[in-house]
Amino acid sequence: MLYQAYQLQTDLMSPMRRLAQGSSAALWMNETEGSFVRKVSASMEVFSRMRLTHSRPPYGIDTVQVGERTMAVTEEAVLTMPFGTLLHFKKDDASDLPAQPPVLLVAPLSGHFATLLRETAKTLLQDHDVYITDWHNARDVALRHGPFGLDDYIDHMIRFTQTIGPGTHVVAVCQPCVAALAAAAIMAEDDDPAQPLSLTLMAGPVDCRVNPTEVNKLANTKPIEWFEKNLISHVPLPHVGHMRRVYPGFVQLSAFISMNPERHKKSFQDMYTHRVNGELDKDEALRVFYEEYLAVNDLPAEFYLETVEKVFQTYDLPLGKLRYRDRLVNPAAIRRTALMTVEGERDDICAIGQTVAAHDLCTSIRPYLKTHHVQTGVGHYGVFSGRRWNQQIYPRVRDMIHSNMG
Repeated sequence: MLYQAYQLQTDLMSPMRRLAQGSSAALWMNETEGSFVRKVSASMEVFSRMRLTHSRPPYGIDTVQVGERTMAVTEEAVLTMPFGTLLHFKKDDASDLPAQPPVLLVAPLSGHFATLLRETAKTLLQDHDVYITDWHNARDVALRHGPFGLDDYIDHMIRFTQTIGPGTHVVAVCQPCVAALAAAAIMAEDDDPAQPLSLTLMAGPVDCRVNPTEVNKLANTKPIEWFEKNLISHVPLPHVGHMRRVYPGFVQLSAFISMNPERHKKSFQDMYTHRVNGELDKDEALRVFYEEYLAVNDLPAEFYLETVEKVFQTYDLPLGKLRYRDRLVNPAAIRRTALMTVEGERDDICAIGQTVAAHDLCTSIRPYLKTHHVQTGVGHYGVFSGRRWNQQIYPRVRDMIHSNMG
């Protein structure tokens, strides 16, 4: 009933938001800063933005700066599957560039779309041939395509890496670090020629027993049956995935907002103030952020529940109990893949120590192929976006990849 109630409320409010948006635009014309009409217009505009969307925003990566050249970028769907697409950011006329190794950027499936990593992708594009896991919204996937669990996620990692081919480097951000490490282990054990040359794990929950955060503690306050009973809903009509069991993106977003409600309240107040004062550049920055932040992606119930249980409750990977298709995942099978881990000093989602734990699991990787970096002064999102990502973290990731090109 939770999803049905949300859908009803959304349907009822939608006409009001569209009316407010249109009225705001009409009132804005030719009004002076700070006037009463400008204030009304700003109020309507902010109200129209306070809504969730369920479609992936555009990546907006049309060009990239490569050295002194500005190169056009086009999106190319290399492999499309029901729950995700292997998307290639293809540089036009790149034949004369120095060697740019292929990189698979693995995005989280955690309530937002892969566009959350657009800055990560654009930065990587300067020196690499970049692909991304473009996850689909589960409410748009018909029931006939079956369930999607953690094994299916690992399947996608393997299939996507094989599609790109030998010489691929994998960069996983946050939640998928466990699946990416598992996929690399399975491919190594099978002596797959496409096993990645390097694996970079950034701010991921490899071992949540280490330095547990409030997020980790919350996952252990209830048994997995509670999560299934209280957080899982069926997709309502008229969506393509009608009756599919999902963990709704709006529930996850509500949890995120509840962690810091005053910050978001102030942001919307600032939107209003900026528009009234005619500070459109500042208003635009907030609009772009919330356009992404309020775009929610429903998770398949199977994947969500298995992730909560196996990653955050029973710690299957670090305890040597994680299974993939009835096979025990053995990180010690990885021998030829270079491993890099990155953590943020102020990360309150994946704390210091949780990601670097991967090094202890990958006992067969030689020490000179292992790298770890702790970035001072950044929280979770600062590990893969922002000034320190671009200026301090990325150069290290780039150098590690380019020094392990085979």
